Amino acid sequence: MGLNNLRFRDRIDAGKRLAPLLDKYRNQNAVVYALPRGGVPVGKEVASALKCPLDLVIVRKIGHPMYPEYALGAVTEDGFLVVDKEELAKVDIGWFEAEKQRQIQEAKRRRELYLQGKEPIKAVDKIAILVDDGIATGSTMLVAVKKVKQEKPAKIVVAIAVSPKETAQRFAREVDEFVAVTIPEIFLGAIGYYYDDFSQVSDEEVMILLKNKGT
Repeated sequence: MGLNNLRFRDRIDAGKRLAPLLDKYRNQNAVVYALPRGGVPVGKEVASALKCPLDLVIVRKIGHPMYPEYALGAVTEDGFLVVDKEELAKVDIGWFEAEKQRQIQEAKRRRELYLQGKEPIKAVDKIAILVDDGIATGSTMLVAVKKVKQEKPAKIVVAIAVSPKETAQRFAREVDEFVAVTIPEIFLGAIGYYYDDFSQVSDEEVMILLKNKGT
């Protein structure tokens, strides 16, 4: 798992601290799948250390129409959907379908922008290492895991800078291995509290990181 109450300078520092925890996968048949945008600087450090390719799993949250920060579910660029069925029953289905399509198109736009038409790396028979700068409830990462599972990887590893204890325990049951640099006994409520610099990662930064990934 990880040490308690550790802080990171920034996402690059988080990636450098996370990579040694995954060292057994160096030069193995592994792919690092970062969740943009915040997971990309972390994932780049991990992929570079493990000498394996870096790709993306792009997941978009579908927020409640009245409370956008509250997630009804999430969807991937190819339309793989995980949704809270009880909450879905309370909203207009026409609105939901339109919003789902909007988020799918945004996910596709991001892949095209970030990777300029490069084909996604299939996870089949590979060690799929899903990386992000942190998780709170883990709903977005859960969608990413379920999507990658469809491609029948040899193993799924979720590798995170910081995670609440309860979320870590849930993912440990969901995937083959869960790795976190820090799992605080009392989670402070937001990932940003564990970073000195948690400024938003821009599209331009993601493009530069992926262009210069060296794998």
